[in-house]
Amino acid sequence: MSCSRERILAAARASQPTALSLPTVPPYDGEATVEKFSALLTSIGGGVVVLDGLPQLAEVIRQLYPANYRVASSLLPATVAVTSDVPIGQLASIDLAILRGELGVAENGTVWLPEPNMLHRALPTIAQHLVLVLNRRNIVATMHQAYAQVIDVGGYGVFLAGPSKTADIEQSLVIGAHGARSLTVMLY
Repeated sequence: MSCSRERILAAARASQPTALSLPTVPPYDGEATVEKFSALLTSIGGGVVVLDGLPQLAEVIRQLYPANYRVASSLLPATVAVTSDVPIGQLASIDLAILRGELGVAENGTVWLPEPNMLHRALPTIAQHLVLVLNRRNIVATMHQAYAQVIDVGGYGVFLAGPSKTADIEQSLVIGAHGARSLTVMLY
């Protein structure tokens, strides 16, 4: 029996294709500007607010969102304390999550959000409205450039692009079908 096994393994080893070197990936250039990032994000249902600086964030949030909103944030005083241990059912009552994005991608209006910035893994997708705060110097042109910078993702992270949306029911676009109803990126 072991003789048959050895014969089969030897035949499998002998029939392996010759290893090929990986292809050379050409450099992908693009426009890493606030204008392109904003245009793409807006075209997929998101919004962009350009701040004069990070200290302006609290005032702009006060102007754009009702005062009675239940807010989870690590950047501003929160009305709901959220940690990774909070049961998901408690997150459903959060109206607004304000989180720090790490990297923006101009070619598709996407923002990289690593787990340590989320407060809770489910928060970016379960809050009614999502604000991602991003340094405009952290916008890159392409996803290739973004992946080159996101080397260690730690335990978890996501690229978020616009609010939740679906159009698979009678070709009708529904915003906020199964996630945040709005996504606004505040660039400083």
